[in-house]
This record gives sequence, C-alpha cells and structure tokens, in this order.
Amino acid sequence: MRSDVVKKGVPAAPNRSLLYALGYTKEELERPLIGVVCSYNEIVPGHMNLDKIAEAVKAGIRAAGGTPVEFPAIAVCDGIAMGHVGMKYSLVTRDLIADSTEAMALAHQFDGLVMIPNCDKNVPGLLMAAARVNIPTIFVSGGPMLAGTLNDGRRTCLSHMFEAVGAHYAGKLDDAGLEEYEENACPTCGSCSGMYTANSMNCLTEAIGMALRGNGTIPAVWSARLRLAKHAGMQIMELVEKNIRPRDIMTAAAFHNAETVDMALGCSTNTMLHLPAIAHECGIELSFDMANEISAKTPNLCHLAPAGDTYMEDLERAGGVAAVMAELVKADLLDTTVLTCTGRTLGENLEGVVNRDTNLIRPIDDPYSATGGIAVLKGNLAPDGCVVKQSAVAPEMMVHTGPARVFDSEDEAIAAIYAGKIVAGDVVVIRYEGPKGGPGMREMLNPTSAIAGMGLDKDVALITDGRFSGATRGASIGHVSPEAASGGPIGLVEEGDLIAIDIPAHTIQLKISDQVLAARKAKWVCPEPKIRTGYLARYARLVSSADKGAILE
Repeated sequence: MRSDVVKKGVPAAPNRSLLYALGYTKEELERPLIGVVCSYNEIVPGHMNLDKIAEAVKAGIRAAGGTPVEFPAIAVCDGIAMGHVGMKYSLVTRDLIADSTEAMALAHQFDGLVMIPNCDKNVPGLLMAAARVNIPTIFVSGGPMLAGTLNDGRRTCLSHMFEAVGAHYAGKLDDAGLEEYEENACPTCGSCSGMYTANSMNCLTEAIGMALRGNGTIPAVWSARLRLAKHAGMQIMELVEKNIRPRDIMTAAAFHNAETVDMALGCSTNTMLHLPAIAHECGIELSFDMANEISAKTPNLCHLAPAGDTYMEDLERAGGVAAVMAELVKADLLDTTVLTCTGRTLGENLEGVVNRDTNLIRPIDDPYSATGGIAVLKGNLAPDGCVVKQSAVAPEMMVHTGPARVFDSEDEAIAAIYAGKIVAGDVVVIRYEGPKGGPGMREMLNPTSAIAGMGLDKDVALITDGRFSGATRGASIGHVSPEAASGGPIGLVEEGDLIAIDIPAHTIQLKISDQVLAARKAKWVCPEPKIRTGYLARYARLVSSADKGAILE
C-alpha cells in the first residue's frame, strides 16, 4: 500500500506515533488509508449538508475494509459572491482547491481518495487534483437543491430570483413580489436547482466516469443521496484493490463523451473552461474547435432551467444522466468501451437504463434541436473564440446586429442597465473582466438577469471577456479570447460600432475595416492592473486565456 511509507517499519515509528495521537488503532492502520476530501462549510447552501455526506462515505469505507481520514477543501458560493468584488475570488479558487488537495494527498500518502464537492469551482478543482495526484479516486457530490414554489403554485429557482431584481428595477415587480422570490427561490440545501454550473459539472463527473449513477441528479435532501455516498465509500476500496486510477478513466474518449453529454444536456458555458482545464491535468488537449465539432452532431435533448421550466429533481425522476447517455448511445454518439469508477465499462453501466420521461429527456430522434446546447463563435472580435449557451437563446436573437454599448467593468454596465440606459437592439460590451484583466473572470449573472427581468432578453445581446453563470439565459456571449487586457480586439470596440452575431454560423464580427482596427490597435495602451497585491495579483500574472481553460501556466 502507498500508505505503508507512513505506517510500517522502523523508519515509520515517528509517523505511527503521530497516527496513534489521532486515536487510530493498530487494526485501523493495517487497512488502506482513504482520504475523504470534504468541502463542507456554513456559507454555501450546496455544502451545508456535506458533513452528512462525509459520514456516509466514511461508513461505506469502513464497511468495505478501509480506514477513512477526512480533510477539508474550500468552496465559494457564487450566488453570494455575485455582483461585487467577491466574484473575483470564485474562479481562482479552482486552482487553490487543486493545489491544496494535491499537497494533502501526497504529503500523507493516502491509498485512495473520495472527493465530496458540490458547487461551481469545487467540482473542477477536485477533478484537476484527482488527475494530478492520480491515485484511485471516486466522486460523490452533495446533490442539487429542490425547486422552489411561489404562493400561486408556480415553481421557481435562483435564476428567477436574479431576474426578479431586474423586473423590480423596471417597475414590473413590487417589494412584496421581490420578497416572495427571496423566501421561496432556494428552499433547501443543495446546489441551485437548474442546469447551472454546479449541476452541470456534477452531471459531467458522472458522464466522464468518475462518479456513480445518480451523482449529478439525486436531490440533496433525498435519503438516496446518503445511500449513494455509502456506495461511493465502498466502491473506492475496489478501485484501490484493482489500482484503477483517474487517468485510466479520464481518457481522451471519456472527455469526448463528457462534451457530448454536455451538448445533449444544455450545460453551463463554464464547462468550456473546466473540461479543458481538467483535461490539461491529464495531458489531453480539448480545443474550442472540438466543441463545435461535437455540437454539430449531438442533438440537444434537455431544456432544464434556465432554458426551460424543469429542474434537476425532474431529470432524476426521468432517469438522470444515465438516461440521457442511453439516448445518445442509440445514435452511436458515445464510446461505450471506456472504463468507469464502477470498474466496468460505460456500456455495461448503461445496460437496462431507460428514459422514463420523453417530454423531459427528448428521444434522440425528436430533439429540441439537431445541434448541442453550446456554440463557439469566432471572428475579428474573438479570433480565438467565445462561447454562448445557444439552447437558452431566444430564436429572435440567434442572428442579431446592433450598436455596441461599451463598458470597462461589470459595475459600469449594471449601473447603466438598472438606470434604463440600454434599449432594444443594443449589444452590451463588458471588457477588462477576463481571467487576467478582472482579474478572476467574474460571472455576470446580475447584468444578464437584469436584461431578462426587464423583458429585453429577446432584444439585447451581451458580450464579455468575462463569463456567465449557468443561470444566465439570452444572447449572452462570454469567454471572448483574447481578452481585452491581453490586447484582444474587444478592447478596441468603440461606442456605437456595429457588432454582428450569427450563432448558427458560429461567427461574431465587429463591423469595421481591418485598417481601422489596426489603427486602433496601434494606439491601444494596456490599463494599469486593477489589483496589484495578494493572490489575485499572482493569479493575473500566471493565468492563461479563457479559450485554454484559464489554466495557470
């Protein structure tokens, strides 16, 4: 066992004395030591139940003959961090989580790991760590939140809550109506109830083979979630015995499977940051161009919130991620020979799986659209690409040309939106919010939700070198690369310039001549960094562009 180096022999006597100080017995130290990486805290609703998940995981490990050893991972609530400087600290935690988990796992020589994440950056951060450390590992998340219910019986969720703010500013919702959303949008613990980033990544962890069936969809408050956690604890012991490691599972074919499921589910655009970053840790390159290739042949089968009015609990009742994959297998869109954390192939895992609700998970021959939920656009405004969740864009906005309304920060843009200065036809441009320029590549749920709440989501587009929450809907185009702070063309746009967006054609063009663009480039001067000290300053110096997954180089 890997852990023998700290448990056995005369040289390990001091190590053993410290393990005895923790209360471990000789009998416990004879068993494999399994690190239980738990991101429980008291500020993230999706993490407030993870102590219970950890106890269930540890029970499963003990039942299967292992000794569990719990240690923590941090997590930020993107919803609470939204709309202020705190959001600069969201994406950057992905690398802190990966680095700290690597340090703990290797410093203590665990034989295996069970990762317990739930919300946005915690999932990819731990997947990056799993790939980097590459010892037997399995994931079990905390599960999604149940949808809320308004007084009139309508179901609701966090994306409605943010849009309610825009409706309030537009005079369409009074104080009492806003308060009703506040009290009902988030009724339970768990990752917010739509196909937002956390749930997207938990579903893709299942699709890529690193989690058991139901990981992405079993609600946090269902007892089935505790049973799943116990089974994950048991299963890590089989992975340790067979020495099945993350890089045996997370192969190039598995990543292609994950991107295919991503397109079918209509996941958050943030997956286009996280999957390449995780793949990078596995020594695999996932390019933006590959996303369009996969999207072109993958039908979009689900319209969960914010694209539709169904939620994660509904997807679970319909058969979950496995049922979506079963539909994709009918069209030979997945590699079913890949190994998974069950110790079996994907094909073996999907035997007997059925789609229990063909209204929620459309059959492969009757999809919402013939192409996937995400599209990558390129053009002179984004030479290296940008991303849009096309499954959540109104048909009227799939092709749009309008004048640029230019803002050098999210704060300036949201002030203009709330003040009613954005009108139908506009293309809002928010720049210097990329990985380097932000720094930290803030999510912009506030401005997109304000636009939607004011009823302008079918008339106004928003383009940024920042990123969007999975709860965003409308013609919201992010990850513009190269970013403004790196001299990208988005930094050269001027007020009133026409911008042409054609999502079906995968193009985005600034309607000025190459000569004018070159002249502006010659005059451009990089602004002073917004933050010069601390972790964000170091992050800005090391981070790559969004099209590369905003990895640290």
